[in-house]
Amino acid sequence: MSSRTPKENTSVNIKKFKIKRELNLGIFLFAIVFIYLVITIIMYFTGNKISVYEVREGSIVNDNSYTGLILRQEAAVSAEADGYISYYQNENSKVKSGTYIYALSPQKLDTDKNISEESAVKEGSLNPEIQAGIIYQMQDFNENYDPDSFSAIYTLKNEINTSLQDAFSSTRTEHLSTVIAESGLEVASYSTAQDGIVAFTVDGYESLTKDTFTADNFDRTKYESSELADQMKISAGSPVYRLITSEDWSVIVQLDRETAEQLRSDEVSSIKVRIDKDSETLWADFSIITRDGDYYGCLDFDNSMIRYAEERYLNVELILEDESGLKIPKSSVTEEKFYIIPEDYITTGGNSSSDGVMVQEENGEAGFHQIDIYDSSDKGEVYVSRDDISEGTVLIKPESSETYTVGKTKTLQGVYNINKGYAVFKKVNILCENDEYYIVQEGDSYGLYNYDHIVQDGSSVRSEEVVFQ
Repeated sequence: MSSRTPKENTSVNIKKFKIKRELNLGIFLFAIVFIYLVITIIMYFTGNKISVYEVREGSIVNDNSYTGLILRQEAAVSAEADGYISYYQNENSKVKSGTYIYALSPQKLDTDKNISEESAVKEGSLNPEIQAGIIYQMQDFNENYDPDSFSAIYTLKNEINTSLQDAFSSTRTEHLSTVIAESGLEVASYSTAQDGIVAFTVDGYESLTKDTFTADNFDRTKYESSELADQMKISAGSPVYRLITSEDWSVIVQLDRETAEQLRSDEVSSIKVRIDKDSETLWADFSIITRDGDYYGCLDFDNSMIRYAEERYLNVELILEDESGLKIPKSSVTEEKFYIIPEDYITTGGNSSSDGVMVQEENGEAGFHQIDIYDSSDKGEVYVSRDDISEGTVLIKPESSETYTVGKTKTLQGVYNINKGYAVFKKVNILCENDEYYIVQEGDSYGLYNYDHIVQDGSSVRSEEVVFQ
């Protein structure tokens, strides 16, 4: 019988080794971006919100509105006899000396067939020359039409009306002559002794001049005007028509003392005027009249009188300032100090064409230092940010041994441009203003451009500050 020897127990010694982990660059970059985004979001919701304004082209018009008194070279012509009146001419017709204006008859004439504007404008009723002239006026208007000059429409209207009135007057004269001949009545016709424009309204102010008007003439509650018409019964010596004998006319406006003294101190001799009736803009010679302690502005014109021949009072606007440019809020404008450096010290260097200066280092050598220029002057100076360079820095003039020590400062007005996401100062040249906005110059190399984005409140940020919109 054989016997087995049991296996001896054996043990294995197992050692644990730490595995060396390698850095995962992707996770590291993701973590940095994630942290940046978190910080940006926190800053966005906890920081001050910046209101942004988009710069746009615009204009500001400073004007004063007045109701003016019209003065002309005119006279009311009186009837030479009694009778019923019939007119040869239309309202606002231009007439020559010797032209028949009206007729007086012992009784009313049968003028039921009077020519009206509607019946006169029939096919073939207008003189071919007049038709050709109107067609030419309309073609010229279409070819030179400017949507920004709306008043040109009124000019065209008046020119066509004048042409039609000439045609109507000729037709009316022929018609009345026929009626008189067929009436069998003793009718007397009367002509004008002067060239001029005929009007059929009278108000008693025809003799007013710059030397005779008074403050009472501006009281429209006391104003009365009479309109003269066909077949009215007229007494000898009564006004029968008004004759305007000159294209020169004036509008007198009442001014307060402050405005009058301001215009006088500014030595204003001509002024731009907008007339409310038809939005026409005219230039007038301007002078100030002082009478009985009151101040008046006198606007003298030498054209367009016929447009307003029927008016005694006219609403006008004196355009004292009319500027166009870039329109920005007043709240966006701020001030910032800059160092002034002679333009001769500006050079380029380094690895780019950026502007900079040569700075004297501590070891006596010159080193290029990049800077940003914010403005230049006619005196050959440039404006440099105080963040770009320090006071007392010694600059070396290129290709010269001359030096300049930084220290002189000057303040500029400007706004903060945020097109790049951070505040960049841009100087502005203010042309005019109203209560809320400035008009600033456009096209300046160191200024703003149309559609730029600026901070609406210039005091809410600092230069180079990142802006969250």
